[in-house]
Amino acid sequence: MLSTLEGRRATEMQAQAETLAESPTVKAALDTYQAEIARSDGDRRELIRTVQREVDELADRIHPDIVAVTTSTGTVVAAAGRRRGDWPRAEPVSPAAAGDFIVLPAGVFRVATAPMTLGATVIGYLQLGSAVDAEYAAQLTALSGAGTIVTTGDSVIAGTLPASAMRALTPLVLSTLPANDTVDLRGEQFAVRKILQHGDVSVYALDSIDGSAQQILTGTLKALGLIALAALLLAGVASMALARTLGGPIKTLTGSLTELAGSREFSAPIAKTHSSLEVDALTDTFNHLMTTLTDAEAETRSAYVGAIRALALALDARDPYTAGHSERVSAISAAVGQQLGLGQDDLDVLRLGALLHDIGKIGISDDVLRKPGALTEEEFEAIKEHPTTGARILRSVAFLQPHLPIVELHHERPDGKGYPHGLLADEIPIPARIVHVVDAFDAMTSARAYRPARGAAEALQELWRCAGTQFDAEVVQALATTIPTFRLEDHRFDAAAARAGRKTGVVSFTRG
Repeated sequence: MLSTLEGRRATEMQAQAETLAESPTVKAALDTYQAEIARSDGDRRELIRTVQREVDELADRIHPDIVAVTTSTGTVVAAAGRRRGDWPRAEPVSPAAAGDFIVLPAGVFRVATAPMTLGATVIGYLQLGSAVDAEYAAQLTALSGAGTIVTTGDSVIAGTLPASAMRALTPLVLSTLPANDTVDLRGEQFAVRKILQHGDVSVYALDSIDGSAQQILTGTLKALGLIALAALLLAGVASMALARTLGGPIKTLTGSLTELAGSREFSAPIAKTHSSLEVDALTDTFNHLMTTLTDAEAETRSAYVGAIRALALALDARDPYTAGHSERVSAISAAVGQQLGLGQDDLDVLRLGALLHDIGKIGISDDVLRKPGALTEEEFEAIKEHPTTGARILRSVAFLQPHLPIVELHHERPDGKGYPHGLLADEIPIPARIVHVVDAFDAMTSARAYRPARGAAEALQELWRCAGTQFDAEVVQALATTIPTFRLEDHRFDAAAARAGRKTGVVSFTRG
């Protein structure tokens, strides 16, 4: 995933460089400089200052590390940005392909180069650069959770590993990294994965195997702590015969614990008996422990939901025509589910499942997803794999199990001609049927490269035409009832509530 993100970052940098290269004022200044370069030294300096002013204005708008303008032979005329002092002046810098790395005496830069043309003539190049330094390594570490190092040749130019591990990265050790999955750094084992490489510059992710084992040990110790607490409670029950004055309070506490375990509602605290200081203190300790565990579970769930939601939004952003698709499908599906009378728990499952319904498309190339024309049979078969792929991705997260039928079955049809399993009518869960209809509605009412967006009325007419075969008729009816009064802001996924560990509800409809 990091490699894919880095490739996308390089593509975006190239696109930005090509946009900046179309600046008419910069091209005019560079053309004037080239046309009058044979003048005296004083005139040449003034021409360079004119180009520099235009480049400075570009830098003020986008705040890059480096933005530079060169002649058609590659000689730098002007440079601006946070690292302008590190860029060569009056020296040739070879044009770089998108995402290439350039090693300079002052450091390593990722550079995108775009030609600047007047008519059919290339008058120079615009270079947009990003420093590959400690900040860059820290960004990758924040995404992966693992340490990052950037190397050139036999030396490390940036890294986020502990100081002792960084010192152990000798030229001999660096020479072994491409061929090994693990490396020993001062007695600590690290897993190694190369993220990308351009020329002599390589980027690696390293994660401590010993550190992961320590986390498991910590979890084991916590489990032993809970066992010890349970043993303490049992010992209290066994001591009733020796301390009859504690018998009643302990019985009450035991009953509360049994009721709590049966209901599995750990958010409600156990009430104190006020008849024994010792038992009340134990009750307070237990309540505090359960509050801590509940908060930790909520934070974990929030982290999972936040990461997967960000992944779903990033997936939508791969194609400008589908931006916001998953959130709209989630919001409209929740509204339709409410129209059909689903309970609050089912609505919560429907909302998040709809948000994640296309998560399996992460494994499909941009060439297929963004293809403006008709798909080949082989490409369509690749697209049909995304429900199964999405379910496989989410299956490892325990609390997402209720959402898997939506992700896996949202392309099934009542007539049995859907995929991946060809289920019939009521064999398809109602949440998956809802997402199937809403997914098609949003696709029809959104613009695509190969057609404009349809109106809501036209899209509903198409859904009714295929009701009972391709789409569930009851769901189409609910959607037709819902759309006239639907407002997206009333049904967005409530991330703040999810972080707080609360279940989200669907607010009332308002005509708009």
